Amino acid sequence: MKPSTIDKIDRAILTLLQQNAEMPVTDIAEKVGLTATPCWRRIQKLEEKGIIAKRVALLQGRALGLTMTVFVQVKAGRHDGKWLESFAKHAASFDEVAECYRMSGEYDYLLKVLVTDMACFDHFYKRLVNGLECSDVTSSFAMEQIKYTTALPLNHL
Repeated sequence: MKPSTIDKIDRAILTLLQQNAEMPVTDIAEKVGLTATPCWRRIQKLEEKGIIAKRVALLQGRALGLTMTVFVQVKAGRHDGKWLESFAKHAASFDEVAECYRMSGEYDYLLKVLVTDMACFDHFYKRLVNGLECSDVTSSFAMEQIKYTTALPLNHL
């Protein structure tokens, strides 16, 4: 499904599901001006096309003791396919890594790391750099979360 094939109703359905994936289909249908069956079919189509990847529970990290967010920037030790693949697998293997991106610019990778405290971060850091050839690793500690959302912008549709 191309973005151009998403109409106002699909956009409204996606907006509602991003707010609450547990909302009953009958409630969604009522809010978007459909009956339950065609609304359910639209949701199924959005899932089949991969626009809705999955439905999950969003957990509150602070309530689980994950009070420290660290952004780790890594410069590759080498710029060959083997190193890049190895680093990507290595970084993705850590539960503490919530997000990992290959970047343009001065640093090659950006990791968002969630830990309970500095000792946990230090333990993570040592495991991350162990056995890897990195030319530079730097970390920035988030002092305050200003905005966090999992909702994707849909205004362009």
